[in-house]
Amino acid sequence: MTSRPRLFADILPRPALVRVAAGFGLAVLLALAAGPASAALLPPGFFDMQIRPGEGAAAVEADMLAFDANTGVITASGDVLLSYQGFTIRADRLEFNQKTAQLFAVGSVAVKDSSGNLFEMDRVEVTGAMKEAFVDSLTITTSAGAIVTARSVEYQNALATILTEASYSPCGLCIDSKGRKIGWKVKSARMIYDREKASVTLEGPSIEFLGIPVAWLPWFWVPDPTQPRAQGLRMPSVDYSETRGAELTVPYFVPVHKDIDLLLSPTLMSRQGFLMHGELTWRIPQLNGALDVKASGIYQLDKSAFAGLPGDRDWRGAIQTSGKFKPYQDWTVGWSYAAFTDNAYLSDYELTDAKSWTNEVYATYLTQPTFFDARVQRFNRIGNYSGDDDNRQGMNLPRIQGQHVADLPEGWGRINLSGELLGVHRGLDQVGVYGAGAVPYVWGYEGTKLHGMLEGAWENQIIVPGGLTVTPYLGLRLDAATYNRNAAPLPAPYPNQPDATLFSATPIAALDLRWPLMANWGASTHLIEPIAQVVYRGSGVSKVGITNDDAQSLIFDTSNLFSYNRFSGIDRQETGARANIGAHYLGTFADGSWLDLVAGQSFQLAGVNAYGVSDQVQVGTSTGLGTASSFLVGSARYGTSWGLSGGAKVQVDPSVWDVTRARISTDYAPWGGWFTLGADYTYIAATPALGTDLDAHEITGRGSVKIADYYTLAGSVIWDIRTNSWVRTDTSLRYDDGYLGLGGSLYFKPTTWGFGVSLNIKGPDGAMAF
Repeated sequence: MTSRPRLFADILPRPALVRVAAGFGLAVLLALAAGPASAALLPPGFFDMQIRPGEGAAAVEADMLAFDANTGVITASGDVLLSYQGFTIRADRLEFNQKTAQLFAVGSVAVKDSSGNLFEMDRVEVTGAMKEAFVDSLTITTSAGAIVTARSVEYQNALATILTEASYSPCGLCIDSKGRKIGWKVKSARMIYDREKASVTLEGPSIEFLGIPVAWLPWFWVPDPTQPRAQGLRMPSVDYSETRGAELTVPYFVPVHKDIDLLLSPTLMSRQGFLMHGELTWRIPQLNGALDVKASGIYQLDKSAFAGLPGDRDWRGAIQTSGKFKPYQDWTVGWSYAAFTDNAYLSDYELTDAKSWTNEVYATYLTQPTFFDARVQRFNRIGNYSGDDDNRQGMNLPRIQGQHVADLPEGWGRINLSGELLGVHRGLDQVGVYGAGAVPYVWGYEGTKLHGMLEGAWENQIIVPGGLTVTPYLGLRLDAATYNRNAAPLPAPYPNQPDATLFSATPIAALDLRWPLMANWGASTHLIEPIAQVVYRGSGVSKVGITNDDAQSLIFDTSNLFSYNRFSGIDRQETGARANIGAHYLGTFADGSWLDLVAGQSFQLAGVNAYGVSDQVQVGTSTGLGTASSFLVGSARYGTSWGLSGGAKVQVDPSVWDVTRARISTDYAPWGGWFTLGADYTYIAATPALGTDLDAHEITGRGSVKIADYYTLAGSVIWDIRTNSWVRTDTSLRYDDGYLGLGGSLYFKPTTWGFGVSLNIKGPDGAMAF
């Protein structure tokens, strides 16, 4: 049985063409001098042209390199070319027999010397320095450009390959077009590739950066990523933190079953001791999904590192599980659940970077016209929070959402049906006061709330003569809600919410008018689109959820200027009659630049203005929509062919012509990218009614410059315009040649400073190598 030899390069992408190159001498190439007649075929001075081993580089190119473990024969086949210092041999294949130590060129053999003399035959035995070169010096160059070299290669069997005096470099010779050394290289006394264990062992390895040796180890081991399910060690990792100390993690992978994987990750820490972490993944093809179970725990040797915090305890740990399946077409079901000794455990030991964890069970149905999602959820914050904080986080019992869109016969529009059922239970009130005026906020009331909403609507888009687009909308929304507190009233100044029940029906009528006008001027195109909307929601009940649990965010800008209801959830709704007036401009220019502008204003025409009605989280207060004429809002986005791009948003109070909110961002990156410049400006006016007593008034400047090939110097500064003081400064210097990235950074704040370093070792495909 013939099999391809497994070398260290096999952990890299498979090469389309394998080049086997070596430095060697050419002694007696051919067995041509068998007699006087054949000797006459050799040109005068042929033996004087002998080359010596080590005088330059030689190469063998072939379509395939194969190794037969049974016969011990290594074969390079398919348009073989062996060349060195002007001497070439072409053949159908080269065969080396490890048992007999014979090397043959076979099939349509052609030998050409440096003088241009050509010799042809069917078969020839290659001896002397050329044979030694083929056997004792080996380089493998992948199609991605990586090179593996070895003084000698030993194929012990079909599963093991040993390279002596070997090296690996992802960037080939690691010399750029200007002759500079780049990238990195690993050298080793021996590289042992074990296919059965899916590992590469390096004995006495050293690593070079930019051609300079920087580290030596007695032994190093790396897994073979081409066999991710092979049992054995995985890449170790090292880290350090003040609370944990120096730490070493050595993962070990166990393929329990063809569909079950177990990864054990023991970690030893100099300050806290031993942490054990395990993860079990069970794939269930019958249900088109998998479940995952993680468990970890530690007995802390020095709990004082977390003194006064939730982590100040002896034993800490967590169990996490999740699953996701598609048992039927268009259906997805799953869950996630975590139990931990304290909320800070997962973040303290960097087992997650999430800020919160949601325990939930869910089912989702999704097709082109229909969406349905049902969940039961419990929310927990990750970090230094007490157990009482968990009781202040709401539970959705349940949250069910659905939507269906039905297209009517052509010309008749479509029907939209949507609904939601939101049940919220909270064990304790979540409250806070902000600002000099002690503005009260109740983020969530203790007790149980249930809110159901159904909405049906018809809409149709009609284009009338002249290009005017008319979209009528008719709908009806039904709400039913109940709240049961079962707790003592909140103390002042917090607003209280007694037990209540609410039913409401809201008829909805809207008309959207858009008149897109197109103009061409040479190669430039201009679209001007006036937009007008009239929306009527016939209800005076804006707090349809009784308590507001899912509509706690509202910022009025051009992203929601043309909206029939700007509240983010179903607990609040727009009421009365409102008009939204504005325009959209889009220009594209001959040089590739473009400009996108939107501006407008909203007007309360009749009825209760829901945006002027505040609730327990101050939604509706100072939104810019609470008066008969709203704030003016505008936005701009632009890009140029010469590297300038950016955008801006602005909110203006027209009653006093004050800017209440603004953000501007611009970046400049000229062609060639040898430097970049950028700036961000943010302004948010103080709003005492919301508890923000001071303006937010900051500008950020940033830039980078390539000070040399591969070297980039970057920096940024944040300046508080209101206090005329700097907030933070960052600087960094980075080297990156595509294979090796080195960097250092410094940051400064008024009361502290810090630094960081980074090292990125990348393979030939840009992926991280180690």
